[in-house]
Amino acid sequence: MEIQVQIVSPLITADDLPRYATQGAAGMDLRACLESPQVVRPGEIVPVPTGLAIQLPRRDAVALVYARSGLAAKYGIALANGVGVIDSDYTGEIVVPLHHFGTQEFVLQPKERIAQLVIAPIYVARLVPVERLGETARGSGGFGSTGRV
Repeated sequence: MEIQVQIVSPLITADDLPRYATQGAAGMDLRACLESPQVVRPGEIVPVPTGLAIQLPRRDAVALVYARSGLAAKYGIALANGVGVIDSDYTGEIVVPLHHFGTQEFVLQPKERIAQLVIAPIYVARLVPVERLGETARGSGGFGSTGRV
């Protein structure tokens, strides 16, 4: 699938475009579009621009923004919103809200890889109101209803 990408900041070049790091990679790295290093303090949420905007070609595709596992595991840097969803009709700049869960200041460098962009198919659903849902073995059993082991 071809995804149109627009560079929306003079700080970003074609060399900075997201790409798959390995043959088996599911996500492409997004980079911080910063003029200078930025200190992120413990507990702080910082919106980090990427300098890029994309346009998905179809309604049944979504771009998902995930944390980079290395930043999360080593420094406590993850996404404030868990997973970012870029809808097919959004064409603005991709901004990544980073949350610092760690205990020491973290210095975010210009063009540092901050998140992963994954393109995925979706089902476009149509909700149909009904009087009663069909029976299942689980039924309405919620959190923890299937046990721990």
